[in-house]
Amino acid sequence: MNEADLSPDAFALLHELRLRGFVELGDDPLVQDLCSRGYARRTDARVTLTPEGRVVHAARARVRAGSETDVALERSYERFLTLNVALLLVCTDWQVRFGNVMNDHTDPVYDWDVVDRLVAFDERAGPIVRGFGETLPRLASYRPRLRSAARQVRDGAQEWFLSPSRDSYHTVWMQLHQDLLLALGRDRAAEEQTS
Repeated sequence: MNEADLSPDAFALLHELRLRGFVELGDDPLVQDLCSRGYARRTDARVTLTPEGRVVHAARARVRAGSETDVALERSYERFLTLNVALLLVCTDWQVRFGNVMNDHTDPVYDWDVVDRLVAFDERAGPIVRGFGETLPRLASYRPRLRSAARQVRDGAQEWFLSPSRDSYHTVWMQLHQDLLLALGRDRAAEEQTS
């Protein structure tokens, strides 16, 4: 079987598994379908991707090389990489203060300065992220998810900054990054070597 025989809903679940690492679902028919094909496996309540599932997913997630979509994403991806460096600095400053001291979040002036930087970053990144969604529809959900996480942080919910247990700003950004790599057929390890 190949990726072409997957329904849009089955691919969406396969894609979510690839980006999140696992999902917790019950006896969903889509999960049963992916498991019966050998693309996913169930461990207790968690569902994860198999190596075969990763191969099938990668083939379908990759946009056609040289297509208009591919060229447009490549062009915008270079801007994304610059933004990525800026976001990593903001996230580091949220975790670690000057002098390499862990941020215990007891200094509201410092924390609000970092929050203001995150909000400013989100405004700067907005047009680029929105453009990704206009170029490749599966990327359209990232802009509202990032905006929502930034709003939560701005409203005082610190866990929406970095927490991996929710769609925090950092989590969603990392998913977007991975999704772009998949669409462009790139490897994160190769990207890090050229940075």
